[in-house]
Amino acid sequence: MKNYTITVNGKSYDVVVEEKMGGATAPVTPAAAPVQVAPPVPEQAPPIKKTEAAGSIEVKAGAAGKVFKIEAAVGQAVKKGDAVIIIEAMKMEIPIVAPEDGTVANINVAEGDAVEAGAVLATLN
Repeated sequence: MKNYTITVNGKSYDVVVEEKMGGATAPVTPAAAPVQVAPPVPEQAPPIKKTEAAGSIEVKAGAAGKVFKIEAAVGQAVKKGDAVIIIEAMKMEIPIVAPEDGTVANINVAEGDAVEAGAVLATLN
């Protein structure tokens, strides 16, 4: 048996772990207070399907985060380097810029949406 101190959400817990042979999992028993399990992460909404008006130039997220602000609107002309969407990741605001000149054809996200790195956030014509 081994004793460990584990910190969960700022609270420390003393636990005792019993080691077993034969590939069986070792049970963890709390020595002081019960360990609380974090609530499950809500499921992400399915991605919005591209419509016929969708453009051929994809504007992709460079990092995972949350959509903080949508800077451009459908039909708006943008130049290479103009911010189309701003995402927030690790308390930083990261502009997602147009990869080339074009017109915004489709915005695939809404403010507050969680996005993964590489996700197509908008398209341009």
